[in-house]
Amino acid sequence: MKRLSILAAGLLMGAAALSGMAYGQSDGWVTLVDGTKMGDWSEVGKANWEMKDGALTADKITDGKDPSYLVSKNSYKDFQIKAEFWTDDDANSGIFIRCDGSAKIDAKICYEVNIFDKRPDPSYGTGAIVDVAKVEPMPKAGGKWNTYEITAHGPHLVVVLNGQKTVDVQDSKHASGPFALQYGSGVVKFRKVQIKQL
Repeated sequence: MKRLSILAAGLLMGAAALSGMAYGQSDGWVTLVDGTKMGDWSEVGKANWEMKDGALTADKITDGKDPSYLVSKNSYKDFQIKAEFWTDDDANSGIFIRCDGSAKIDAKICYEVNIFDKRPDPSYGTGAIVDVAKVEPMPKAGGKWNTYEITAHGPHLVVVLNGQKTVDVQDSKHASGPFALQYGSGVVKFRKVQIKQL
């Protein structure tokens, strides 16, 4: 009986290991944020980022008026990002990729994959890459969990929001660099952020 329970425990551990591989750790995916950890970032600007109810959350800027950015410690050239996020209707957020530097982040030195349902010019709102690729019509992300899949391979940039391709463009302004999660306004939550180098 004891031998059977040891065998069963071994099988369960093996199954757990296999499911962990399916989760993405062994096929090149690196998880930076999940429901239990904030991850290791440099912060530019200050917001009240914290782990809350299984998500990395911010709902106010705590120093000055400028947006806050959590900037990856590593630089990336060709990659895929998967990010699960939730925002309220008033949120201004985004994922900035291939930033030319890490001390200052904005849409001039990075590609900004936008999350901004109420952007005054909706052509570069949620689903767009600001000043590079417009989206028409603009999808709405507020009030629900969403998934971004962002691929940068050479000059080819593809953005998929909730399974719907919103951007497929060629642009070579930014070749590589860190990426960043933005808090600008409203309520912003990231439940999972993963990256895979290509």
